[in-house]
Amino acid sequence: MASVRHHQVVIVGGGTAGISVAARLRRGNVHDIALIEPAEQHYYQPLWTLVGGGLATAAETARPERKLIPKGVTWIRDRATGVDPDNRTVSLAGGETVAYDQLVMAPGLQLDFDAVPGLAESVGQRGVSSNYRPDLAPLTWDFIRAVRGGTAIFTMPAGPIKCGGAPQKIAYLAADWWRRQGLLDGIRTILVLPTPAIFSQPDWAKVLTGIAANYGIEVRCDSQLVEVGGESRRAVILDNASGTKETIDYELLHAVPPQSAPDWLKGGPLADPASPFGYLAVDQYTLQSTGWPDVFALGDVANLPTSKTGAAIRKQAPVVVTNLLAARRGEPLPARYDGYTSCPLVTAHNRMLLAEFDYELKPKPSFPLIDTMKPRYDMWLLKRYGLPAMYWHGMLRGLA
Repeated sequence: MASVRHHQVVIVGGGTAGISVAARLRRGNVHDIALIEPAEQHYYQPLWTLVGGGLATAAETARPERKLIPKGVTWIRDRATGVDPDNRTVSLAGGETVAYDQLVMAPGLQLDFDAVPGLAESVGQRGVSSNYRPDLAPLTWDFIRAVRGGTAIFTMPAGPIKCGGAPQKIAYLAADWWRRQGLLDGIRTILVLPTPAIFSQPDWAKVLTGIAANYGIEVRCDSQLVEVGGESRRAVILDNASGTKETIDYELLHAVPPQSAPDWLKGGPLADPASPFGYLAVDQYTLQSTGWPDVFALGDVANLPTSKTGAAIRKQAPVVVTNLLAARRGEPLPARYDGYTSCPLVTAHNRMLLAEFDYELKPKPSFPLIDTMKPRYDMWLLKRYGLPAMYWHGMLRGLA
């Protein structure tokens, strides 16, 4: 018979959300916490775009997971394979079962490269890459530098993905590089987006439309990548409005894969039946499960009507911890998450604009005296140096 261990609070996932919550719970004097995470490396993923643009190294985005687990938290180095919320248990790949009083779900999402025919077989070679994996981001930079002419395609998949601005940020960095090398006029650059506009928030969408036009980027909205021929270097693009497909030869294809909740959560009791991608059903303000009051979820796996970013997690983590502690005391949940998210949009090798907004798409500026709708050098410094420092030394310690 498989062994069962019990902890007061169990956290599934040792990424940004899981460690941030664990650190805050420890500061809240919760002493019996277990964190389930199989990976030995922890990544600061927002820098992967800069790795792909030749502005950072892959090595500086990674740190050992063991050094980031808060003291006093039990690290269960295994993979979760199921949750039984009726019996308050989590099953593990190794055969063990972990029981809990309260559960925090933060396993992140999965990259579904296989969802686009030919993409999984093509990525990593012949000009096809994706900054969404740490092993591939350095190849993006190699492929960008190898382009001397022809067509470069940058794509975004349909459905909610983490860091919705990343698919276009690398297009700007590539175009900026090619312009500085005197090559841009000879390169056709296409940005393929499934959305009706270049960005969800209209104020920043207007600015980004101008930036894309300045680089000569063809922005194809309401379109998506549906097939890749890696050996032939051909991509098939579907126009969702007309239903027509176009095959385009490319020198470079930066493809962001479709994304979803981990397979073991899809269709399970915690999944939102309204989400075709299996993301978890939670109250969008309290982040409590809509079906089980002892379960909370945050981060990329939660089915929230806002962008999936690390900045969103920074605002979600204190809400989860405050409400979880209130629930432990049998009190009403006092904290509310307003949907705040932030997308630092790098537009050149030394410029960035900062898009911050809430559920209602209202701007929520952290620097109200600075015009962050304008690409700025000081915002670039924040992206390159300030935010990583805040992440490692503040957010993951429950201090920011």
